[in-house]
Amino acid sequence: MKNDVVTVRLDDDLKPLLEKAVRRSGKTRSEIVRDALRRHLLVLQLDQIRNRVMPSAEARGYLTDEDIFKDIS
Repeated sequence: MKNDVVTVRLDDDLKPLLEKAVRRSGKTRSEIVRDALRRHLLVLQLDQIRNRVMPSAEARGYLTDEDIFKDIS
């Protein structure tokens, strides 16, 4: 398995937060950054899907997540 290397420049406020997460979790910086990127990309994908289906959902009366939960609970 080939791994690509990506260089990321951190803002001054992010480096101490990342180092703190490394100490607390026992994970490497790379693991934490990969996990964060993976989650962020999934959130972006979910937002895109939500934006595509919202007009249809709103037409059926689904305006909030709670509206959906009421019907499936």
